[in-house]
Amino acid sequence: MKIQKNKRIVGAERAQLTAAVVAQYASGESIRLIADSIGRSYGFVHRLLEEADAELRHRDGDRRAKKTDIPAGATA
Repeated sequence: MKIQKNKRIVGAERAQLTAAVVAQYASGESIRLIADSIGRSYGFVHRLLEEADAELRHRDGDRRAKKTDIPAGATA
């Protein structure tokens, strides 16, 4: 569902879009993928999720193995 750029999304249309975005995010889709699929910015989608009080996931920044992730006998 692409949305026209620079178009204000208000009222029932915004509520409907918010519900769809929250459902996509809850199913595991990233904010960036949702933004691409609807033709809006990352910030717009993030704002919709915040307005809906959706629990935002943390970024997956640190990919180093933790001590508990290293198998016994292996070196880090």
